[in-house]
Amino acid sequence: MSLKLVIGDKNYSSWSLRAALAMDLTGVPYEEIGIRLYQPDSRRQLMAHAPTGKVPVLHTEEGPVWDSLAIAEYLAERFPEAHLWPRGQYARALARSVCAEMHSGFMALRSHLSMDLARDQALAEMPAEAQADIDRVCRLWADCRQRFGQDGPYLFGHVSIADAFFAPVAARMRSYRVALPDEAAAYVETIYQWPAFQRWYQAGLREVGA
Repeated sequence: MSLKLVIGDKNYSSWSLRAALAMDLTGVPYEEIGIRLYQPDSRRQLMAHAPTGKVPVLHTEEGPVWDSLAIAEYLAERFPEAHLWPRGQYARALARSVCAEMHSGFMALRSHLSMDLARDQALAEMPAEAQADIDRVCRLWADCRQRFGQDGPYLFGHVSIADAFFAPVAARMRSYRVALPDEAAAYVETIYQWPAFQRWYQAGLREVGA
């Protein structure tokens, strides 16, 4: 077994973080290849590893898998014993729904609150469209926790791909000091206590000398 995950800067690359957390959930060893983004030779390095010139990309024995959602699905199928998706048919469907919404939506949140793990400062003024995205995220988290969170502190009780996908959002909430309902704030704390996230977070801070 030989898996290689190509990622970008840990402080900034939210999509790389999602794939790395999903990879960690499998419990299998893999090689991490980091490429610094926004450098003069970044494009050349990316094209050497990724068909799209973007991160993340997972190199498998059969070939590359790119896009964080595709990587997560590949890992869930390859390592079913790790239960990367929640147990239960509807729980899995809901988890896929919220991951798909995260994957394709929340553009205002992405635009105005880009991931920066080293940041610790609120925006001078929160744009209305970004606040609307934040409110939607909080409702999603509350719904998942109410339906399936009885067995643990994560969205579906035990840690899953859904948490990997929302971990960068939780990081944004903390980095920009977003005021949150108590339940959402507790979930952000859960993400920061997740050992895999904490390792990534500390590495991200070291990258920028924070």
